[in-house]
Formats: sequence, structure tokens, C-alpha cells
Amino acid sequence: MSVDTPEWMEPVDVEILELMRTEDVFAPNHVEEADICRGPHAAYRCRELTKRDLLKKYAPGMYDITDRGERFLDGDLEASDPESSDE
Repeated sequence: MSVDTPEWMEPVDVEILELMRTEDVFAPNHVEEADICRGPHAAYRCRELTKRDLLKKYAPGMYDITDRGERFLDGDLEASDPESSDE
């Protein structure tokens, strides 16, 4: 999959979002188990993705991909402007 990523994103962010697509409820340790990056870095990236409405935090350490995150992965949304609202 080829996704144009904005400057604020790290390469692991797309992998994290793709992994979240396959999980019902997701924890950062799943990223480490999938050998994408270490758990503490995954937790930080999940918080950053949540700030940009690509993930939603349900409880401490529990996240899920948002509709906006799904659209970003599908190429239907640019995440370059994290403050923009969905229109």
C-alpha cells in the first residue's frame, strides 16, 4: 500500500494503523508483539495518532482506529492538517 504521509508522521505510524485495522481493541504491546517497534515508542505514537483523530483511546493503553484513520489508510483523506475537521 502506498500512503502519502505528512511530515509529522513516522514510518511506524502507518504500520500501527494497519495493524489496528485487524484488531477489535488494540494495545501498544500488540505493536511490539508484531515486531513493528518497542512498546514505549508504540504508546507514544498511539498518543500522537489520537491527537490527530486517527485513533481513539478507550481506556489507558486501549485504542482503536477511527473512521478518519481508515479513510487515511484508504487514501481518501490527507492527514497533513491534523486540525482540519472532516467535511
